[in-house]
Amino acid sequence: MNPSQIPGNLLAWYDAHARALPWRTPPARERAGEPAPDPYRVWLSEIMLQQTTVAAVKPYFETFTARWPDVGALAAAPEEDVLAAWAGLGYYSRARNLVKAARVVAGMGGFPDTEEGLRELPGVGAYTAAAIAAIAFGRRAVVVDANVERVVSRLFRIEQPLPGARKAIREAAEQITPDRRAGDFAQGMMDLGSRICTPRSPRCDDCPLAGDCMARGHAPERLPVKAPKKAKPVRQGRAFWIEREGPQGRQVWLVQRAPSGMLGGMRALPDDGWSARADGSGELSLEGAWAETGTVRHTFTHFTIELAVLRIETAPDAPLGDGEWWPVSHLDEAGLPTVFAKAARLAQTAPERLL
Repeated sequence: MNPSQIPGNLLAWYDAHARALPWRTPPARERAGEPAPDPYRVWLSEIMLQQTTVAAVKPYFETFTARWPDVGALAAAPEEDVLAAWAGLGYYSRARNLVKAARVVAGMGGFPDTEEGLRELPGVGAYTAAAIAAIAFGRRAVVVDANVERVVSRLFRIEQPLPGARKAIREAAEQITPDRRAGDFAQGMMDLGSRICTPRSPRCDDCPLAGDCMARGHAPERLPVKAPKKAKPVRQGRAFWIEREGPQGRQVWLVQRAPSGMLGGMRALPDDGWSARADGSGELSLEGAWAETGTVRHTFTHFTIELAVLRIETAPDAPLGDGEWWPVSHLDEAGLPTVFAKAARLAQTAPERLL
């Protein structure tokens, strides 16, 4: 292996094969006379891409940038509007931190241009700060996401299992990160991991770094070595579809979840208090003729919820605590988290069985 030739080979490949993504500017060699990357778009995309796929992020990114085209517009947005627009992307604390960080940046008059400064923003960790510093500001920064982790572990044939291998992977990535075009290098490594050095069937014959890859010919697909996954607990809970006939048609009762904690600040169907740590109480939230419509299953990062969905029709003035009647015909505008959107669809379409 010759680490010194890796950056040049990788950048030449990236110049020819860079993915066209909504948040990305062309490689530096093709940008003559074009604006530099917009830090706002780089930051927004990196936050959205945390724990999420490129395919899932594309439509959200386009919606966000059309509605809030710069950090000042996002800073001025009500948090509930941002949460509603975020619905379906998951990890909703990212959306709350997005608003907080936008307001900090707007107050500063612009984004910090160093890793250290970026780390001070809400929701920006070590990887995200390095990616923004390199891509948006051209700083030399060592950027290691899951794709880069895979490429580097194979290049250097790092056999130690994750997560213990991450220190060695970062040190190896440090060796090959160039002083110039660090942003293009980082994006090139991401593209290489996404398109060539894939998890199961790496296309070694098409790889620009194959000549320096220590794992080639030694079953590279087994790297990085991953620790056995722990079984996720399965929680049980109930969600309640409470419906009435309102002045303008059918309405459903929605609550707003507590600002902190799981799905904090989101509109949702009422439930029985289930959480990542415990099952729900199973108690009904209203007396009356409840009907079962079935069960939805949804997997979060650390657990799976099996949510029984119950339905009831109620009087227009039934006392239901804090919440709001929402038009069923405009339910898609409420920004329900995915688990509750699933429950809502089931409540509206499934046959009922009285309890």
